[in-house]
Amino acid sequence: MPSYTELLAAMARLPKGRIEAHIPDDWMQGRTTYGGLTAALCLESARSLTDMPVRSAQVAFVGPVAGDVVISPAVLREGRNTLFASVDMVSERGVVARCLFAFGRRRESALGFSGLEAPQVDEPEAVPSFFGPQRPKFAEHFNVRLARGAPPMSGASEGDIVLWLRHKDEAALYDATTLLSIADAPPPAAMSMMTEPGPISSMTWMAEFLSDHIETTGGWFLAHHVAQTARDGYSSQSMRLWNHAGEPLMVGRQTIAVFV
Repeated sequence: MPSYTELLAAMARLPKGRIEAHIPDDWMQGRTTYGGLTAALCLESARSLTDMPVRSAQVAFVGPVAGDVVISPAVLREGRNTLFASVDMVSERGVVARCLFAFGRRRESALGFSGLEAPQVDEPEAVPSFFGPQRPKFAEHFNVRLARGAPPMSGASEGDIVLWLRHKDEAALYDATTLLSIADAPPPAAMSMMTEPGPISSMTWMAEFLSDHIETTGGWFLAHHVAQTARDGYSSQSMRLWNHAGEPLMVGRQTIAVFV
C-alpha cells in the first residue's frame, strides 16, 4: 500500500507541468478515487507553472477517477502578481476532473484580520476515532478523530462535526498540495443525519487558502464541516480548517449528491 509520499514520488512529471500517474486501489472511495487526492494531484500539476502561492481552488468532480490518469495544466492568464490556471485530469473515460486555480503573490496591505476562531475542543489523543469498521479504503491513510458532533449514520438532528485530521504518512511535506489532500478526508457532514448507509458523492469543491505558510504541530489539523442545506438529492456544506495552534488555513464549500 503506497503512502502519500510514495504516490507523489512515483508520478511521471513531464514538460509543461503535465503529469502521468497511477492511482492504486487503496486510495479509492467507492468507485472513484478519494476527492482530496484528485484535487491535490491537479494542484501539484498547476504549481509547476508558477512560484506564486495558491490562493483558491475550484474543483469539479466530473466522473469516476481510477487507475491511470493524465493531468494537464494550462495558464489562462498571467500578470505581474497573479496567475490563473486550469487543469484537466483525463482517463480512458475522458475528462474526470476539471480545476481552476488562482495564484497570487503576497502584497503589503493595510488590512489584516481574521474572523475565523477555531472551536474549543479536546486534544486529538483525548477523543475517539471517527471512522468505524466500515471505513472506505482511502481512510486507512489518515487518522481522523471526532472532537464534536455525531458519527456517520447516527441519525443526528444536524450535520455539524469538528474533527482532528492527520496523515499517517509522517514523511508528508506540509504544503498547499498536502493541505488540499487532507482537507476533504471527512465524509460529508450530512452523513451524520443519515440512519443507514447509502451512496453519496462530491460534485464540486471550492477552497480558499488563507495562508501560504502551511505548518502545524504533530501533523494535526482541525476541521469544522457543517451541512447547511439538503434538498432534492443535493446537500451544500461549509468547511473550515485550522492548524493545531488555531490559525486559520482554509475555508471552503462543497456540493454533494445524496442518493438516499
